[in-house]
Amino acid sequence: MTAVIFIAPFHLPVTMRFVHAVAALPNVRLGLISQEPLERVGPELRRRLAAYERVADALDVGHLEGAVKAVAGRLGGVDRLLGTLEQLQVQLGQLRDRLGIEGMGAEASRNFRDKARMKDALQRAGVPCARHRRITSTGEGWAFALDVGYPLILKPPDSAAAKGTFRVTDAETLQHALAALRPSPERPAVAEEFVTGRERSFETVTIRGKPVWFSSTLYDPPPLHVLENPWIQWTVLMPREEDTEDTRLARPHALAALQALGMGTGLSHMEWFRRDRPGGSPVAISEVGARPPGAQIVSINSYAHGVDFYERWARLVVFDQWDAPPRKYAAGAAFFRGQGKVRPGARVVAVHGLAEAQRELGDLVVDVKLPQVGQPRAESYEGEGYAILRHPDTDVVARALRRLISTVRVELG
Repeated sequence: MTAVIFIAPFHLPVTMRFVHAVAALPNVRLGLISQEPLERVGPELRRRLAAYERVADALDVGHLEGAVKAVAGRLGGVDRLLGTLEQLQVQLGQLRDRLGIEGMGAEASRNFRDKARMKDALQRAGVPCARHRRITSTGEGWAFALDVGYPLILKPPDSAAAKGTFRVTDAETLQHALAALRPSPERPAVAEEFVTGRERSFETVTIRGKPVWFSSTLYDPPPLHVLENPWIQWTVLMPREEDTEDTRLARPHALAALQALGMGTGLSHMEWFRRDRPGGSPVAISEVGARPPGAQIVSINSYAHGVDFYERWARLVVFDQWDAPPRKYAAGAAFFRGQGKVRPGARVVAVHGLAEAQRELGDLVVDVKLPQVGQPRAESYEGEGYAILRHPDTDVVARALRRLISTVRVELG
């Protein structure tokens, strides 16, 4: 039996899909560590757990170390220590190092989590990325702006999903960003050249550092634009074609980036820009995460390939096994986001266009979470709901996604 400990600080729906996938594997004894009480675990999953430990702070490595030792004692050891949350990756590496558990250690985890450290490593490896600088004072921020010019990006070194990221277009917005981030030696920030282009993702499966599979998606519009405009509805598209001009451009840089950063076994997520400009690299790497992608990309892969990618991920990280069939469909997600005055306590008061969307596009929908009247305004960039579409023709899915976000409107009040 393989002893696995999964750390899920919060029982988020996507996180628990990964937990369920590991729990369903044959010959696995699973322990779960969380801040949530055991009573919030569904009865089916609870029956599959060999151990459960609740901690006060599941992002604190000190709290987690005692919990991992306790659960390992009940499991008879621990072979794999897992977690999918971006903010947990360094702590997982620290625990693996301290307790002698196989997997990515703290040094490699920091390469992925600290964005300035990441880009330093990418530059040393010759991987194209934005000019950047770690800044520890407001003066250094102003100096970077003088060197690089506007626009530029300021963000924490451990940002995730573009949260806490500022687009700086002039001296006034730079002053605002620096006041919000307050960079210091203890809490530095990262300043970056603002890269323009069409934003893509690139996912890679590696086993002990060797790439064995990849996929790519297209964002419309880019995630930072989505975060800056909470009313914008957006899409993610995975073409049916596995070998495209995008993948041919990005793949060598993605593999070089993963090698430079120290990726081991897992599913990684890279965001990059395609820059159609003369005289420069057509690729600029934005960020790389050593964990599964968000934005429903794992589910999109499941529908595009006709297999459960959560189960495939579980086999990958527990048994070092990977098997994915050829892609059968194009697939994509449309995210529905509330419009109206954003105020404390805002809720969905109406959802418009659903009947029309159902008539036109219902036969393409394979998964849906519709916004519900009365639900609170979502804090996530995924918004109040989504729909996943699938069809053998990429153009059909692309047109349907655009039509969907122009037809459905979520009203807040």
